[in-house]
Amino acid sequence: MKRIGIIAKQNKPEAVTITSRLIEWLGSKGIEVFTEEGVEAVIRRTQNRPFLSGMKKEEIPSHAEMIIVLGGDGTLLSVARLIGDHDVPILGVNLGGLGFLTEITLDELYRVLERVIEGDFVTDERVILKAGVVRRGERLAEFVVLNDAVINKGALARIIDIETTINGEYLTTFKSDGLILSTPTGSTAYNLSAGGPIVYPSLHCIIITPICPHTLTNRPIMVPDDVEVRAILKSKQQEVLLTLDGQQGFILEYGDVVEVKKAEGKILLIKSPYRHYFEVLREKLKWGER
Repeated sequence: MKRIGIIAKQNKPEAVTITSRLIEWLGSKGIEVFTEEGVEAVIRRTQNRPFLSGMKKEEIPSHAEMIIVLGGDGTLLSVARLIGDHDVPILGVNLGGLGFLTEITLDELYRVLERVIEGDFVTDERVILKAGVVRRGERLAEFVVLNDAVINKGALARIIDIETTINGEYLTTFKSDGLILSTPTGSTAYNLSAGGPIVYPSLHCIIITPICPHTLTNRPIMVPDDVEVRAILKSKQQEVLLTLDGQQGFILEYGDVVEVKKAEGKILLIKSPYRHYFEVLREKLKWGER
C-alpha cells in the first residue's frame, strides 16, 4: 500500500497534531499521503513534507488505496458519502465519543497500520441505502446514507401520518413523531434510541422503526434489502424534515414520497484485529455493568 488518504475532524485541535505525526510516520515508509487542503496548509507552515499532497476532500477517494479517518462516527459517515463507486477501505480511528464505526483506538493505531500496509487486514462490507424524494412525480433530491434516513416532525408539530409500502404493498400508516429507515450499521444509532433492534452489521436488511408511535402495537420491522420502501407524508400544515445520517436535511411537504432502497456499491471498514463486534457492543453499551 503506497497511497493513503487522511481525513481528520478539523474542529478537534488534537486531530491536526495526530495527523502531522501520522504523515511523518507514513512518509518514513515511502507512502504518499493525501489530505485536505486546509490541513496540508497548516502542516506545511511548520514542517516540510515532500510526500504530502493537499486536495479537496471529495477528491481523496479517487487517489488513495485506503483512507484513515481521525474523529468520531460523524466524521466517518461524512467520508462514507464520498466513497461512491471507489472500493477504498476506511480505517476509523476514534478520537472520543461512542465510536461504533471508528473502533480503532489511538493506542493501537500504529500497530494496526503496520499490518494494514503489509496487506494483513480484514474488512467489513457495509450496506448503504439510497434515499430519494419525489414530489408530484418529480424526483427532487437523492442521497446515499450509511446509517439512516429519518422522517421527523418539527419541535412544535403534532403527530404525523406516514403511509408506508414495501414493493408497492401497503404496510401501514404510522401515526408517530417520525420514521427511521436504517441499515444494520445504523441499528446502533438513532434506531437503537427509538427502541429498534441491534442488527449484526453484515446482515442484508432494512430496519423500519417508528418514533414514538401513537399505536402501541406498532413495532419495528426488518425487511430484505432488495425491496423498495416508500414512505408518503399524509399530514398537512406540519413542519417535517427528512434527515440523512444526521448530517443532511431536506424539508418535506404534504404528499412527498421518500423512496429508500439498497444503493449500488458498499462501504469497506477495516476491522480491528484486537476486538470483535460483540466486544465493541459490551464496551460501548456498558453491558454487564451494575
